[in-house]
Amino acid sequence: MADQHQGCSGVGVSIAFLSGAVIGAVAAILYTPKSGAETRTALRGYARRTEDEVLEKAKEIRADLSQTVEEAKRYLKEAEATIAAALAAGKEAFKQEKTDRA
Repeated sequence: MADQHQGCSGVGVSIAFLSGAVIGAVAAILYTPKSGAETRTALRGYARRTEDEVLEKAKEIRADLSQTVEEAKRYLKEAEATIAAALAAGKEAFKQEKTDRA
């Protein structure tokens, strides 16, 4: 987890990306010198490209999330082993102290 980037989360990047896509589409509609049919065709193409990009970002986020979940599972297993070892050592120390006092 030490190699994670500080700053932007995946959700934040996705929201920024989608906001930029919407603003770009609105700007394209307002400033286009094309006819209505040409504009609609261009918007369809833009929508398809945007959909492909959004799906790709979703795949990346899903992969990052899967990796994070796997790292968390690995950390929990390590913590469980450490706790079990500490508990066993504590029990052994308690038994030893009890034997020494008797």
